[in-house]
Amino acid sequence: MSTSSTFELFVALRYLRAKRKQTVISVITVISVIGVAAGVMALVIGIAINNGFRSTLQRSLLGATAHVMLLEKEPSQGISNWAELDPQLQKIPHVVSVSPVLYGKVVMSGPPGVGQIEGAQLKGIPLDAPPDILRHLKEGSFDELKNTTGLPGIILGAGLAQKTGMLLHSVVTVVGPQWVQTPLGMHLSLISYKFRVVGIFESGFDVVDSFWAFTALNSAEEVLNEGHVVNTIELRLDDIYKAQQVADAAEKIAGKTIAAKTWMEQFQQILSALNSEKVVTALTIGLIQLVAALNILITLIMMVVEKNRDIAVLMSMGAKRQQIRRIFVFEGLLIGVVGTTIGLILGYTLSYLADHFHWLRLNAEVYSLPYVPFNSRWQDGIWIAATAIFISFIATLYPARSATRIAPVEALRYE
Repeated sequence: MSTSSTFELFVALRYLRAKRKQTVISVITVISVIGVAAGVMALVIGIAINNGFRSTLQRSLLGATAHVMLLEKEPSQGISNWAELDPQLQKIPHVVSVSPVLYGKVVMSGPPGVGQIEGAQLKGIPLDAPPDILRHLKEGSFDELKNTTGLPGIILGAGLAQKTGMLLHSVVTVVGPQWVQTPLGMHLSLISYKFRVVGIFESGFDVVDSFWAFTALNSAEEVLNEGHVVNTIELRLDDIYKAQQVADAAEKIAGKTIAAKTWMEQFQQILSALNSEKVVTALTIGLIQLVAALNILITLIMMVVEKNRDIAVLMSMGAKRQQIRRIFVFEGLLIGVVGTTIGLILGYTLSYLADHFHWLRLNAEVYSLPYVPFNSRWQDGIWIAATAIFISFIATLYPARSATRIAPVEALRYE
């Protein structure tokens, strides 16, 4: 910092710390700092909540599905050539794994008199590697799905297990629709199968936990009577934001009858709602910053009036108008920086504590999450702080310019 700037900063600090002839100026200065701090804190917390919902939903939903999915454009007999497509899809840049899976709606029930009958989404998966959502089970073991002795294994969501009254190692009845040949032709019948619960997972997202169940691919093929085919090929990537690029490459390999759908397209409505909420949150809470900026403006205007004589003395001693202007610009920036610093500390601290101790509880059946998640990112702190300080700077321009218009001779005439 130059000698000139040091002088101006020194004077600005003296003006802010000096005892006032008019107490109201000190009060408004404190209110200005509080206003900036409140705006920054509220924006940090608001953005943290938005990020928390987004990251939680993204983690839970992508843990159950995939980053890119290959589906039939016109659902018919399934994807029968998935084994041929697998090695070609593996070669696409950013593809980490390729998983042929089989989805189907089924009905589940426990022993008579225990729990209730529930609809579920049954997902048949290959057993070479567990999907992310099954890597850390609440109970049981993924490896038990590989056990070929006795009843086939199934892993239930925690909510689904609770509704059906299923515990670990319980026997659950899975009813799937199948077409059967009768003397009167093909008819749709419901065929029941017995499974043993070998695991229970909990993603934290109620829609998944209360509706999904996983089993081995061959077991799902038997229940859904699909033969040796799959209806989805899931691709997991090392960079989820390369999904569209990978989807375009996968479609060229899969052929005209197969369409690739990215996670962004699959959850477009949820992501769009969260993006809109983020913008609205920033704009709404930004009004607090504008109020704080008005307080800074009023504080500096009143300070210019109070320091009229001091300004005249400084100018008569050789201080340049640019130096006088910078003194009041520094005053406003100091208010903005102090308020921003306090706001960032409070915002990040409260966000961390609220997320760690789950302060804000939710009804999981209504909101799909048991509590409000907070995810504070340091990148957000940078633009929030920059915006708050910039607004504070804008508020200093008019008072600083007014201070340079004071004529030393006129101000000192009657002193």
